[in-house]
Amino acid sequence: MDTAESFLRQDRFEQQVARLQALLEAARHVHSTIRVHDVLLKTADILVRELELPGALFVDPASQEPLISRGELPDAPYGGCHRFPLLSRENQKLAELVVATADGAELTLYEQDFAEGLVLQTAVALENAHFHERDLEWARVQQDLDAARLLQRSLLPKAMPEIPGYSLAGRSTTCYEVGGDYLDALPLPDGTHLMVVADVAGKGLASAIVATSFRTALRSLASQPLPLADLAARIGQQHWEEGPEARRRYMTALFLRLQPATGKLQMVNAGHNPAALLLPGGDVHMVEASGPPLGMLPDMTYAAETLDFPSGSRLLLYTDGLTEVFRDDEEFGTERLIDTFRSADTTHAEPILDSLWETLGAFSLHAPQTDDMTALAICHLDSRQQETHP
Repeated sequence: MDTAESFLRQDRFEQQVARLQALLEAARHVHSTIRVHDVLLKTADILVRELELPGALFVDPASQEPLISRGELPDAPYGGCHRFPLLSRENQKLAELVVATADGAELTLYEQDFAEGLVLQTAVALENAHFHERDLEWARVQQDLDAARLLQRSLLPKAMPEIPGYSLAGRSTTCYEVGGDYLDALPLPDGTHLMVVADVAGKGLASAIVATSFRTALRSLASQPLPLADLAARIGQQHWEEGPEARRRYMTALFLRLQPATGKLQMVNAGHNPAALLLPGGDVHMVEASGPPLGMLPDMTYAAETLDFPSGSRLLLYTDGLTEVFRDDEEFGTERLIDTFRSADTTHAEPILDSLWETLGAFSLHAPQTDDMTALAICHLDSRQQETHP
């Protein structure tokens, strides 16, 4: 090998090393950011500067709309330009690089290699930036959902009312961060107590918003001297008038007015699961629906049912999350729920709900909840039971 050829090879080697160093430095700059916009912007800047190109542009692969551009480019569809796809690990096109050369000339072998190498690095950095932005967005959503969960929990009764001669307990657990079940208990000026268990169609945040709206409507009307059936009808009509989106999230509800002094119950069932009244002799009376769910149809009317609630009786109001618990394809069902309620070895409300939740958990093999679960238990204590009531 003569000296001239040796120098030529040495020069080519040094050029290759310099080009590789330039590409590595360019890749380092591209990977130094975790924002999608900055990844594309840095790549376009590097290409225009390093290859002395008139312009570089990234376009959306679907719409061909520009994402980032540097320098001068011909108008779309960018005739005479060179295109390089940016592919994800799954070979999905993330973006497309468009570069213009002076007078539409072909890229040199070095320019082609540099652009292809940088595009590979940019695709990795771009996918990582997408993942990072998705993680940030999820963290923001999770933070909002956690705040919504705490807010929704704060809107439930802090404690059930203390009514002499009665034991009350309510419980509500959601399958997601927030849910569409609702439970409330309000003492009224006439000495009666208004209680409600309701269930919005669907689950999650949208249902939780509707449940909060229901709470506002209920509490604004509760203090008015309205018959219970009229109260249900007014709330249902308000829900209907809120428009199509609200109507898709109709509500089933059980309204209960308890007269402690007389041991009387008045109930309105608006399309809800039947309430179970267990009488001292062991008979169970199911309070069925007298009309459709609230907000499903306009101008609905409902009928109130008045019932004796003698001492020694107990009452269960619940949402369908308790009956629609599954083990494989087998549903827990209403009959099992009522049997569990009847056989609870206690005369006080809180242990009754403990027993229900334990039984449901055992039936489902403690699988995660698939629906919101809410129940209200009321026991009218006889004199002997009152002595043991904490």
